[in-house]
Amino acid sequence: MSSREEARAPGAPAGNISVVRLPNSWFILCASRELGNKPISRTLQGTPLVLFRGAGGQPAALLDRCPHRNVPLSLGSVVSGQLQCGYHGWTFDSAGECRAIPGLSGDTRAKARCAASHAVREQDGFVWVYSTPGVVPTTEPYRFPLLDARGYSTVRRVVRAPGSLHAALENTLDVPHTAFLHGGLFRTAKKSNEIDVVVRRSSDRVEAEYIGEPRPKGLVGRVLSPGGGVVQHFDRFLLPSIAQVEYRIGEESHLMVSSAMTPVSDWDTLIYAVVTFRLPIPHWLVKPFLTPVALHIFSQDARILKQQTETIHRFGTEMYVSTELDVLGPAILRLLRSVEREKPAASSEPVHETRLKMLV
Repeated sequence: MSSREEARAPGAPAGNISVVRLPNSWFILCASRELGNKPISRTLQGTPLVLFRGAGGQPAALLDRCPHRNVPLSLGSVVSGQLQCGYHGWTFDSAGECRAIPGLSGDTRAKARCAASHAVREQDGFVWVYSTPGVVPTTEPYRFPLLDARGYSTVRRVVRAPGSLHAALENTLDVPHTAFLHGGLFRTAKKSNEIDVVVRRSSDRVEAEYIGEPRPKGLVGRVLSPGGGVVQHFDRFLLPSIAQVEYRIGEESHLMVSSAMTPVSDWDTLIYAVVTFRLPIPHWLVKPFLTPVALHIFSQDARILKQQTETIHRFGTEMYVSTELDVLGPAILRLLRSVEREKPAASSEPVHETRLKMLV
């Protein structure tokens, strides 16, 4: 990878190397509990959408603009499972067809009167929306692991990362920065252990396995394994926008952090984080500690991503110089580009494996 990484994404503003816009992809737009009797507005990759519960309480997503006079449909109301515009009362079903125009007799379902609709799925307590409107999805949303596994507890949080989708993904899966930005929580700047890193790349994911890593010296490591030990540590990116961090220490400690990233715009990303864990100490003792620590870590990441984004805007361009220690970032960008160009690699593509050394 050159100092400029890869050429900028097609259609992205000049100088923006890492900006991607992904078609035919599932993204979380809200938690199930957020979507009640009223429509809500959300933005996906710069496109305003309205979510509402249609017939039978099933969630639906339409372009947040009435085709009649450009008023946001999210300002309207849900009437008998259909979305009614608050300006002239035009009413739309979950597929975006105009079902009623007050005062107009005859069929109202002319194509020009329809609102563009997006496929929706509700699972694992989230509402997922397909990024390309008017098509039948060929895939299903990501399933969060271990939610119902015996002996595990789960914590969910939503945080905003003021940076590009790629920047947020790389930050979540980047090991070297944890010793500095999160010093004392995960690792320390003093590096005394050489470990092996195995990177595996395939058509829809890239994974780094860190072999021989002692339990991290920071506070989180001591909670994970009070007695020490060697960590089984995996960092994974799964298309289109899942960052997954997994730690195992011995037979009793297991932590899985799955973060589903939603690109609100080119430089604004929402992170829906699901932390599932099993520990040798009572979970009711851990949860009050885990939540503020996790939020503190996320706030540190958000601050640095905001400063990174502001610097990019100040210079008017992105510039990157990578080494082999930037284990996953360049590979993540290549996979994102494959989706953006709608030219994903064949599913039968073999797994490519490389190895490197790292000091931790």
